[in-house]
Amino acid sequence: MKVAVASDHAGFCQKAAIIQAAEGLGATVEDLGPVTDERVDYPDYAARVANAVSAGEVDLGILICGTGLGMAMTADKFPGVRATAVTRPDFAHLAREHNDANIICLSGRFVEPEKNAEIVKEFLTTKFAGGRHAVRVEKMMGNCVADPDALEKIADASRFSLITHPLVQHKMAILRDTNTGTKQFRELIRELALFEGYEATRDFPLEEIEVETPLEKTKAAQIAGKKVAIVPILRAGLGMVDGLLELLPSARVGHIGMFRDPKTKEPQPYYCKLPSDIENRTVLLVDPMLATGGSANAAIDYLREAGVKDVRLLVIDAAPEGVNAVLEHDPTVRVFATSLDRQLNDNAYILPGLGDAGDRIFGTL
Repeated sequence: MKVAVASDHAGFCQKAAIIQAAEGLGATVEDLGPVTDERVDYPDYAARVANAVSAGEVDLGILICGTGLGMAMTADKFPGVRATAVTRPDFAHLAREHNDANIICLSGRFVEPEKNAEIVKEFLTTKFAGGRHAVRVEKMMGNCVADPDALEKIADASRFSLITHPLVQHKMAILRDTNTGTKQFRELIRELALFEGYEATRDFPLEEIEVETPLEKTKAAQIAGKKVAIVPILRAGLGMVDGLLELLPSARVGHIGMFRDPKTKEPQPYYCKLPSDIENRTVLLVDPMLATGGSANAAIDYLREAGVKDVRLLVIDAAPEGVNAVLEHDPTVRVFATSLDRQLNDNAYILPGLGDAGDRIFGTL
């Protein structure tokens, strides 16, 4: 776990102890300043930690100022940040368990160091509960969920990411429409895959480099040598490949061929071709639909047998039954979706769904 820590002059006296407490719990801590107790402006240091959390450079953040209040107000303005001022260990526990807080803001003037250490322990060791709380967090972040009850059915919300950006919701509405033609449907699948690619690669590690602008030299960041493979499940998964290649043009592309037996609903493999160094790559496994999870699980098994350690499944439309089947089948796979629908019908089709994605992508209705 990577944790960013910063303070202002009022919180500086406790910063070293907070860092020690976090490291004692096994966290890798990045100290974002300041280096002395000289007077500084708290928004500057709150922004450093909030930027790191928002960009996915660290998992969690800890800020310390006089009360914790100003730091929280500042950090909460950054995309994806859920910051809160905490003065009690049980509040820290609930902030993580119920609210998925990713930054806590501590008081250096009104809370003793020992209590702040307890607060840090609760914050770093408590997991988000998901379920009904995930629905509430989505609402808190200003996102609408097509079927809020469906999120409560996901058994392990920590490995499931629902992308609810307003543009994603808008494109999903057009995608579902039975009147949307093949050309537009294909374009929307590509665009939604691009959105998913951003989220699925959010935690890629960065390294600092020096670049020269037209005006001066400056520090910048680049992805630290991450190798990626995009593996579509044929045939519908092909519709997502171009969108991901726009984002990751140097990625290798493999293929896994599966079809679902209309009687048994079981996946039937017929083709598999993977890059020769697949075991050294993060694999983005793509398929527009996640219904029963059978095809996805069979494809994941192929990848595990080939030595792949990091598998991320990217789908457009998912049913809770399929998400749970995949998460239960493989203990480390992560699932990303742009929509989570209500349920499967008796024929294992997603409701309300968007029809057969393969047929709609390739015009074979």
